[in-house]
Amino acid sequence: MKRVVVGISGGVDSSVSALLLKEQGYDVIGLFMRNWDANLNNDTLGNPTLNENICPQEKDYNDALEICKKIGIPLKRVDFVKEYWDYVFTYFLDELKKGRTPNPDIMCNKYIKFDMFLNKAKEMGADYIATGHFARLKDGKLLRGIDNNKDQTYFLSQVTKEQLRNVIFPVGELTKAEIRAIAKENNLITFNKKDSTGICFIGERNFSKFLENYLPNIPGDIVNIETNEKIGKHIGLMYYTIGQRKGLNIGGNSSRIFVVGKNLKENILYIAFGDENEYLYSDSCIIDNVNFISDLRPEKCSAKFRYRQKDNDVILEYLDNGEILVKYPQKIKSVTPGQACVLYLDEECLGGGIIKEVIKNNEKVWYL
Repeated sequence: MKRVVVGISGGVDSSVSALLLKEQGYDVIGLFMRNWDANLNNDTLGNPTLNENICPQEKDYNDALEICKKIGIPLKRVDFVKEYWDYVFTYFLDELKKGRTPNPDIMCNKYIKFDMFLNKAKEMGADYIATGHFARLKDGKLLRGIDNNKDQTYFLSQVTKEQLRNVIFPVGELTKAEIRAIAKENNLITFNKKDSTGICFIGERNFSKFLENYLPNIPGDIVNIETNEKIGKHIGLMYYTIGQRKGLNIGGNSSRIFVVGKNLKENILYIAFGDENEYLYSDSCIIDNVNFISDLRPEKCSAKFRYRQKDNDVILEYLDNGEILVKYPQKIKSVTPGQACVLYLDEECLGGGIIKEVIKNNEKVWYL
């Protein structure tokens, strides 16, 4: 009997993953990852006041215990707090210091779920590992999940082909509605549990208050990039991303206002008016930290520059230093340094890279 160690998060997707694997005849062991220090889950770090006497992470663990008991599989618990800090959270903070917009979930998959977790599973005698990601693997190819609204291949773009070699995605062929129906039919307590949001493993928080504990909060001017007029004050460049329009606290003008750039040296946040403003658009970008899951190296494919964005046709130019110049002559709005550019060819996720520079008319933009 083949052994599968499945990551149990306390959510419905991993619950149904474990159930399906057990029904398929595998020797299933659940593994719950503790990646954030629960003692930090309090109001001093920006967590909203909880109505319960138990932090969300411990509640997830208790739900995971209940699920595994119901399915009839053991649950082990492993502590990756230090590793998460070293490889994911430190990266997150370093990127924010540079004025970029990082995606910690992508790095969590790369360094924790498909590295530390994988190694721990091997120690437990696993033939395979499994997670509740909405994705599919077929003939060594990483394919989008059937449920396009929930597809999570974007977050798997930095995982290597070798890391995916003995992975199973049990729910990749199902829709979210089908997963919840399966959970309900089998009396799993997570059948109607809300999907987790916020920073991977840290959860929902008052973001600005939380970050104040780790990075200095340096207010500065908000400047209209078209007129060079100072029109307000920002609370710190790290709290803003390209294309953002909420939370700017600029009154007196009914036009839609968008963040279009940052000047780190002068601590200026640049904005422009109107959601079709030319300053929001670019025609190419350079990506580094390129990871290919596929053996294909196409000249033309599609790309997503943020999660749940529609596919965009792109032209790839492979540079000698391993970076890729990604061209999109049709122009795309709010392509943002620090975010992932994930490449697709039809249903296959080829891999991706991190947006290093954004370009318009052959000139670097956003960082002025």
